[in-house]
Amino acid sequence: MAVVIDSLGAQRPRHPEKQNRPDTPILRKPEWLRVRAPGSAGYQETLSVVKAHGLTTVCQEAACPNIGECWSVGHATMMIMGEICTRACSFCNVATGLPGELDPTEPARVAQAVAKMGLAHVVVTSVDRDDLADGGAAHFAAVIRAIRAAAPATTIEVLTPDFLRKGGSEQVVIDARPDVFNHNLETVPRLYQTIRPGARYYQSLRLLDRVKQRWPEAFTKSGLMVGLGETKEEVLQVMDDMRVAGVDFLTIGQYLQPTRKHAAIDRFWTPEEFENLAAIARSKGFLMVSASPLTRSSHHAGEDFARLRAAREGKAA
Repeated sequence: MAVVIDSLGAQRPRHPEKQNRPDTPILRKPEWLRVRAPGSAGYQETLSVVKAHGLTTVCQEAACPNIGECWSVGHATMMIMGEICTRACSFCNVATGLPGELDPTEPARVAQAVAKMGLAHVVVTSVDRDDLADGGAAHFAAVIRAIRAAAPATTIEVLTPDFLRKGGSEQVVIDARPDVFNHNLETVPRLYQTIRPGARYYQSLRLLDRVKQRWPEAFTKSGLMVGLGETKEEVLQVMDDMRVAGVDFLTIGQYLQPTRKHAAIDRFWTPEEFENLAAIARSKGFLMVSASPLTRSSHHAGEDFARLRAAREGKAA
């Protein structure tokens, strides 16, 4: 039995809820998915800032393949509210369990790191916190306000949980006015029960719609993984659902299996297939589309936000 050890080296399973699952095969990656191991001077500098401020990043916790590229130029996605998630999605490498109390100093520490790194754009995400009455919405808002105070020129993108059964708590985040509100649908509805069992497809879709209803000027964003067994027709239907909800920016990337205890890869979509999906998405009216094997929600987020804003201004002209 494969045991997944957490990133701190402690001798305990990172995913205890997955240890009784049968091992799944890990497919050999094609050439277009090969990336260099991180280690540049810029990477080490970003790592030092993250450590000095006691921060958690999704880049590390989710084993993002783009960490070397992003950290080499000072980009990092902050993961707030701890590194323990209350959900057990079968695709995700973030540890599952009962999280600790929220750290009231975290908003200030995140803001100080953003200012020190001189970020033009920052992405703030979190684990799911089903244990909290508001799902962590007030904490998200506090982080947004702290960044605004410490780095007023920095644009802010949030990648939030679904706030399932939290009575409209997402309104607190919306009213804090991030520059981009992102919530990933992740996969097609048919696969939710096995891939994202703690979530509900239409709850996630309604969340994106509620952002637009409460704040029509908001930039909204959502992402999909492919390679989990979905069909192209199902992906196109999700695109249509997103457009009905007013989503501006769509990201599509290849699912990469973290361990043998996670969902298996059904197949690797080719770069040409991603190009075709991007062309179809643009024809459906998305302001921005990023679709490639290594696309992730936060990859090139700053540059993409600048293009997203320019696309809206150009459309309005």
